[in-house]
Amino acid sequence: MTNQDRPIFRPLTVRGVTLRNRIVMSPMTRMASPDGVPSAPVDAYYRRRAEHGVGLIVTEGIGVDHPTALGCGSLDEANMPELQGDAAMGRWREIVAGVHAAGGAIFPQLWHQGPIRTDLTGPHPDRMSSRPSGIWGPAGGLATVAPSYIEKMLVPTAPMTDEDIVDVIAGFARSAANARAVGFDGIAIHGAHGYLPDAFFWHETNRRDDRWGGAALRDRARFGVELVKAIRAEVGDMPIMFRYSQWKQQDYNARLAKTPDELAELVGALADAGVDIFDASTRYYHHPAFEGSDLTLAGWTRKLSGRPTMAVGGIGLANELKNSFMGEVAAVNNVPDVEARIAAGEFDLVGVGRALIADPAWAQKVRDNAPFMPFHPRVLATVE
Repeated sequence: MTNQDRPIFRPLTVRGVTLRNRIVMSPMTRMASPDGVPSAPVDAYYRRRAEHGVGLIVTEGIGVDHPTALGCGSLDEANMPELQGDAAMGRWREIVAGVHAAGGAIFPQLWHQGPIRTDLTGPHPDRMSSRPSGIWGPAGGLATVAPSYIEKMLVPTAPMTDEDIVDVIAGFARSAANARAVGFDGIAIHGAHGYLPDAFFWHETNRRDDRWGGAALRDRARFGVELVKAIRAEVGDMPIMFRYSQWKQQDYNARLAKTPDELAELVGALADAGVDIFDASTRYYHHPAFEGSDLTLAGWTRKLSGRPTMAVGGIGLANELKNSFMGEVAAVNNVPDVEARIAAGEFDLVGVGRALIADPAWAQKVRDNAPFMPFHPRVLATVE
């Protein structure tokens, strides 16, 4: 079998955008954008991965046009990018052009930190953070953040008003329109890991009894549904990717959907609203999602939504994200298993994050059957 015949190197077309292969660079926060404007190293960072053959780059999270989108979070992030204003949009226009020149496609990941943001921090330090029900999350969950952060975040705040919610959705829509103007190929929405859309989905952080809440996941999906509709209205036929997860930063053992039927309520509603690709963020891409079935979360998502799906979690590495901050993570070649699952129709795309941060040539090494580099947390401190 030639490389071009391998499942991982087959093109995929979604809404007229053709990806040259199934390898996607997953979004990973890089903290290299002072005042929200990507620095020069960010340009080279994305272009270099495209030059080595990555099919689609999903950028690090970009704060949407809303005052509480960004701030210090669970890892005290700083220098995170935005997508409004002439300076930021000009830099993103250059970054997009560089990726296109290298043969790749690129989506911005639109991001609102929601409950994860520490109050009174970030570009708008006069603002309290946005929480659907004024709740950060439950105490006692499996989390890797400092106890001092958790203690501070457990203090309840005012729930978002209906006006607050409408304002946030409008901010996402404005940023999506800016992305289209800059030349991005599609839109990625961060709806996972405890951030704002996920905080509406999760019953632990959404206790609302109005139209934005409810006991059923299909009811709590309304914020995501209206968000996708608003973005679709701004971007027309551009592909929309939506990232969701079972796990949360508040609790790595959380379960958003306990059964396939519950999962169908969420992904079905989002697909009907206009999502084209689902990014099923898991800690280990190959682990079964539900008891009684070997099917992964990405596999269930594809089956239930009928949409192309991306698997993510430990591809190219021996351990998952939570353990990456403790020391070096060995490289592994699990690409044959990934390709077998693509060929079987379990999922369509593979998201590679830490392995591509550690080694810009990872996609080329898959093609050449060359050994991969390990991941060490020190690479998070630089953009190369």
